[in-house]
Formats: sequence, C-alpha cells, structure tokens
Amino acid sequence: MTSIAQSLHRVRERIAEAALRAGRSPDSILLVAVSKTMPPEAVLEALTAGQRDFGENRVEEALPKMAAVGVVDQVRWHMVGHVQSRKAREVAGAFYLVHSVDSLRLAQKLNERVPEGQVQDVLLECNVSGEASKYGFALHGWEREPARFEAFARDVAAILALPRLRVRGLMTMAPIVETPEQARPFFASLRALRDALRAHFPEQPAETFEHLSMGMTDDFEAAVAEGATIVRIGRAIFGERT
Repeated sequence: MTSIAQSLHRVRERIAEAALRAGRSPDSILLVAVSKTMPPEAVLEALTAGQRDFGENRVEEALPKMAAVGVVDQVRWHMVGHVQSRKAREVAGAFYLVHSVDSLRLAQKLNERVPEGQVQDVLLECNVSGEASKYGFALHGWEREPARFEAFARDVAAILALPRLRVRGLMTMAPIVETPEQARPFFASLRALRDALRAHFPEQPAETFEHLSMGMTDDFEAAVAEGATIVRIGRAIFGERT
C-alpha cells in the first residue's frame, strides 16, 4: 500500500474503534479527507484507496484541483473553509456539501447564486467556543442564554425558507487544546444545539438536522464519542502541510 492508503486505513480503523466504544455503527460516520494544499495526485492516490469525499478550504484552490482530478461521478467535494460573500457565485452548486455557512447573509448570497434547477446542501457553522479567531454563528454559552438561541433560531428559520438551499446539519471547530478530551464539551454543546433545533422546528424532516460535522486530526475520536456524523481529517491522511 502507498503511504496515503496506509494512513487512510489507519484513520478508518480509529474511526471504527471510536464508534464502537461509543456504541455507534462505524457506518454512521462519514470521513472527509481534507486535501487543501495537496496536489491532485494526492487526491487520486486517496481515491484509488477507496476515499470518495474530499474537503477544500479555498474555492480558488479547489476549482482547478477539481478539474484536474476529474472523475466527477466518483468524487464528492466539500467546501469546509470560510466562504466570503463575494465568492458565493463560485461556490454555489459546485460542491456536494458546504460546511461553512456562517451567517444569514452568506446563506442568502448562496441561494441567489445556485444554478436554476439545483439545490445546494449546506451545514450551519456554529462558534460554540467563543473564540474571536473562529467564524460561525455566535453561540458560545447558548445553553445559559435563551436570547442567543432565539436569535439563532430566527436566522435558521429564514435560511430554511430559502428555496435553493437545503440545511443538513451543523458544523463546528473546537479550540486547540492539550488533549482531545478537553474538546469534548464543545462537541457536546453542538450536539445539544442540534437537538434543541430539532425540538424548535418539529415540522422539519429528520435530515434537516441530520449531520454534525466536527472533529479533525487531533480530536476526531472525541468528536465521534459526542455524536459526530462527519469528521474532517487532513494531516493524519496526507501528512504535514508545507
């Protein structure tokens, strides 16, 4: 096996082990291989090893790479990085799933730019850590501040009404901590937020708030323990970035 194939195999093993420890099916967790800064050849190597879902951070890097990789029927591309409103035209309709819708304004811009006849699946990025360096709806301490949750719920209602977007869940990034266990409260907060939204919008189908995209190379096992359905892993698969 190639080194990327070996790394993928080990990551999948770790995901499965974490899922089983949590009493979950390994099949309930989608692995997105974050290929930012990696060349198309690395993506093709991972594709040969059975990986189908790939994540990119910047649309200006992603689109040429997507064209170079080709095989569009075999690859599902995810936008996992911050999307500027002025880039909405390039992002809308180009990705299988946009993980990083972090404001009502961005959602509206994407909705305007989705090609006629298409629907763009999105996740709502939530900043549950309160870190100023992170994007996302401001939801730190939402459990203790009903007004914060109500404000978010109003934005969610407006996004749910957009005809060309389809909400599929939530995304977050935990802060950098010394041990993965220290990240668990942030993942637990996102899971509880998802459950609160389900209760707040009982008329929505289950798939509206199906996904929790959380967990990266350093903390994905803790995220799986707290209910992640999507993990975004780059370094553990492709190695250190230069």
